[in-house]
Amino acid sequence: MKVLIADDDTISRAVVKALLLKWGYEVLEVEDGKQAWDILKDNDSSHLVLLDWMMPGMDGLELSRRLRQSGTNTYHYIILLTGRDSKEDIIGGLNAGADDYITKPFIPEELELRLRTGKRILDLQQSLKEALEVQRFQAQHDRLTGIFNHVEILNILEKELDRAGRQNGNLAVIMGDLDRFKKVNDTYGHVAGDAVLVEVAARMKNNIRLYDSAGRYGGEEFLLVLPGCTTEEAIIIANRILESISKEPVIFNNTLIKVTISLGLAVNRAGETITVTELVQLADTALYKAKQNGRNRMEQARA
Repeated sequence: MKVLIADDDTISRAVVKALLLKWGYEVLEVEDGKQAWDILKDNDSSHLVLLDWMMPGMDGLELSRRLRQSGTNTYHYIILLTGRDSKEDIIGGLNAGADDYITKPFIPEELELRLRTGKRILDLQQSLKEALEVQRFQAQHDRLTGIFNHVEILNILEKELDRAGRQNGNLAVIMGDLDRFKKVNDTYGHVAGDAVLVEVAARMKNNIRLYDSAGRYGGEEFLLVLPGCTTEEAIIIANRILESISKEPVIFNNTLIKVTISLGLAVNRAGETITVTELVQLADTALYKAKQNGRNRMEQARA
């Protein structure tokens, strides 16, 4: 773990650095608070910080306050090093945002233990952050296919529809439904059906733009949200998806499973006012028409 030392005393800084290197830490060192602030503004900077109280330009207390008020998602564990040892000074340092406080001269073993405490807290915080990220991902994504779930893809559509309205832009949606999917489950089993859904979702993602979104609308139905996409561009994307899914069978346990999909396209034209429900309904109606007209095809809601 990286540790940043900010101390204008060259000898004191060298002593602390030697101890940290001995204990296996990676060390960054600066001689004043301004230099420390410039480094710590970066979210990828050291999270464990040793600050001298008295420094030119910006002292340890002011730097602590700035870090706590910066509003970044990165937490820095701050230990103040100082010769001040009154209760008022200790309270002042902690109120400024420091996590811990060591008076000079210090016992090396005490510093090592306090650094371990800081590292343990930072490690626990990182674990919590990662757990929250996992929960957030699971709340937004379909567990089987990994693409957005029903709720999130509609949230995305609502945001993009609002953006299109404000910017007077286009927005296309494509509703897709696998053809005769029940037959796949009945013939090869539900595990094979799951494998088909996963592969189809992957092929769809591979054939849309980086800023487009793909979601599992329900069962074997998918919804694609294509911001800033004209009708002509959406038709090209839809045809790519049709070809990608139909030209190669899905391989499951050495069995080749032929898969096709039907697509319904609806486009919100620039300047048009339409709701999410209405746009999805248009795409769904076009999808139903594609099914009626023979499947493995795309139909457009309106010319």
